Amino acid sequence: MASDGAAATPAKVTPKKANLLDPHSIKHLLDETISDVVKSKGYAEDTRLGNLKLGIGAAVIAVALLAQFYPKKFPQNRDFLLGCIALYVLLNVVLLILSYTKEKDAILFTHPPAGSFNSTGLIISSKLPRFSDMYTLTIASADPQSISANKPVHFTKSVTKWFTKEGVLVEGLFWKDVEKLIDDYNSERKSK
Repeated sequence: MASDGAAATPAKVTPKKANLLDPHSIKHLLDETISDVVKSKGYAEDTRLGNLKLGIGAAVIAVALLAQFYPKKFPQNRDFLLGCIALYVLLNVVLLILSYTKEKDAILFTHPPAGSFNSTGLIISSKLPRFSDMYTLTIASADPQSISANKPVHFTKSVTKWFTKEGVLVEGLFWKDVEKLIDDYNSERKSK
């Protein structure tokens, strides 16, 4: 603290910036911001699927290391190596199936908000097709079969609405659009 009694200045917030010629950069920045918005609305991130994939990935690495450093040399360890190769392929296929069936385009899985009567979290997914400026954001129930699940809601808008010509994200506009979509999803529950 300064001895002359001057108040400390708040930390300067750096604007979020993306390369407007790189759609992956734009999508990454928007997805990151969506995660912040959803968490600010009281939803906690559900990391179970990510942790499962990390565990399977660690098992794949363990199988590969075991095959590489097995004490016997090739002719004697042929059956063991074939087993390791089969297990390696099987575990990678399981990872691929998880990605295609559970993750799809999801950027965030959540638990229900604390203190909520809702028994299901959200799946937030987004798409920004190649050579397009149209960004689609979808909010759906993590458990569509649940009695408390709502119909998915989505919007499709041009990313040019949220960025300046210099590539700076106008967070206020984007936050409002995402919050409105979350509110639309939650109001669907009240109208049931």
